Amino acid sequence: MGRKNTAIKIACENRKARHDYFIQETYEAGIELAGTEVKSLRAGRANLRDSYADIRNGEIFVEHMHISPYEQGNRFNTDPLRPKKLLMHKSEIVKLFSKIKEKGLTLVPLKVYFKKGRAKVELALASGKHNYDKRQDLKAKAAKRDVERALRDRQKY
Repeated sequence: MGRKNTAIKIACENRKARHDYFIQETYEAGIELAGTEVKSLRAGRANLRDSYADIRNGEIFVEHMHISPYEQGNRFNTDPLRPKKLLMHKSEIVKLFSKIKEKGLTLVPLKVYFKKGRAKVELALASGKHNYDKRQDLKAKAAKRDVERALRDRQKY
């Protein structure tokens, strides 16, 4: 028989998260979705901006993750901003909960993707950046770009 598709198809990314947070660790979690949400996600109609994960009663939920209603979904469509449950092992959830409580970190979803046909979320354990940290990052990025541009121009001649 044929091989299963092992490629990863990214549905949406939270690019702003790397700008706003220092990423400590990343984790992979499954996500519990309705059928129309999966179809909409496959079409790339999702948004992770301003979303975060919260641990309640030993379960992890993603809040403010927007998945647009599926056009052909009619009455089966769900609320686009409803909390979505993440699927992780209990031991991982306990470990994350203790890190969040003791260090004041937060859980931020970085991207949603499909792996072997299943929807997954990449969660990051992150701490917030201050404005001066963001400015330093922008300065470093601009300096690196200038150096690369100078090297490229120098190689032309």
